[in-house]
Amino acid sequence: MIKFYDAPMSGNCHKVRMLLSMLEIPHEVVPVSLPNMDHKTPAHLARNPLGTVPVIEDGDVVIYDSQAILVYLAKKHGDEQLLPIDPEGMALVQQWLSYAVNEVWNGPALARAFLLFDRDVDLARCLAAAKTTLSILDARLSQHDWLALDRLTIADIACYPYAALAEDGKISLAPYSALQAWFKRIEALPGYVTMPGLGQQPGG
Repeated sequence: MIKFYDAPMSGNCHKVRMLLSMLEIPHEVVPVSLPNMDHKTPAHLARNPLGTVPVIEDGDVVIYDSQAILVYLAKKHGDEQLLPIDPEGMALVQQWLSYAVNEVWNGPALARAFLLFDRDVDLARCLAAAKTTLSILDARLSQHDWLALDRLTIADIACYPYAALAEDGKISLAPYSALQAWFKRIEALPGYVTMPGLGQQPGG
């Protein structure tokens, strides 16, 4: 069974939570307390020398970085719907995985980290970056239901949490109607799970 090292308030961990749930993959959650610095212990650093979460252990396989974990889980447990194998489809998904780890992280995610976790960042720069990042997402989603292809892929799962958590960083989502509609489409999916600051379970 997969061991999933998870910090409850981490948007990066939430990407993995969502895919594990959507694919109905049996797993054991191992809580990691970031305030208690569990992620910097020798045991955790042996799993992930970067000292970050999420991490998964699948037998002898250890994967860290949320995007890499999404790729691994989708490839092993999903089908070509979530991660296509054709060159064009795979590249289009990869574009948005990179967007999640660069633009989304350096904008709304770091603004949230500053306000919730006292992360040492340039807040003005993060807020400016977030405006551009969310505007690009909104423009894309005004023309398409999903980010990469004509269906849900791991690109959507990668970009969703920190975009949807933007208001934790005092970033209004009101101007982004297409983005908000995309949030609702994701939150209505079978297996969707929530976390503080995100949409509630369907019917909840």
